Amino acid sequence: MSVAVFFGCTFIAFGPAFALLLLTVAADPLRVIILVAGSFFWLVSILLSSLLWFVAVQLSDKEDTRVQQGLLMMGAGVSVLLQEVFRFAYYKLLKKADQGLAAISEDGKSPISIGQMAYAFLTMALVLLHTSWGVVFFDACEKRKWLALATVVLSHALTSGLTFLNPWYEGSLLPIYGITVAMAAWAFGTAGGSVRNIWRCVTCKQELDPHVLVYSALRPPAED
Repeated sequence: MSVAVFFGCTFIAFGPAFALLLLTVAADPLRVIILVAGSFFWLVSILLSSLLWFVAVQLSDKEDTRVQQGLLMMGAGVSVLLQEVFRFAYYKLLKKADQGLAAISEDGKSPISIGQMAYAFLTMALVLLHTSWGVVFFDACEKRKWLALATVVLSHALTSGLTFLNPWYEGSLLPIYGITVAMAAWAFGTAGGSVRNIWRCVTCKQELDPHVLVYSALRPPAED
């Protein structure tokens, strides 16, 4: 059953992100390049923050649990700041490379524990959050919306802080999913989405341009 648990948690955590990858990225080589580059920037930020936390732990008293807990919380905060700094650096890199990019365009127990399930759902939320944060962050940088930029950073810090409530999953997962829904809606609107677009997608209907309708009404009938 361990194999089933592995695939179940994997599909929960990365299923939505994989669907987004297939629908919006995989068909465009340029988007694949941008996605891989963004992943590299994120990994470097995580590596740097992990290195800083590791050094701090080695220089501190490892037997003092209060100190270690404080260092862990401080490391999470530093990690958030570094991720946002690297996100901004990636945005600036994309701006400089814009023209170039355009040119190349079984023991009787439950097979899965509550903790495993919770962390799978938490990972899925964080993957979607990083996608939404990226959309809103880049748009805020482009249009100089400093309040939106600050909201991304603060919501990122809040989400990271909520994970310290685990294993009290009701206190961590529910607020994080609330933030996920709010940020997803914000990113959807930022990307140009609307309720009308959702309705047209669900009903598979295509609205005609009002100018076309007016032209059709005013056009004289064709002679036989």
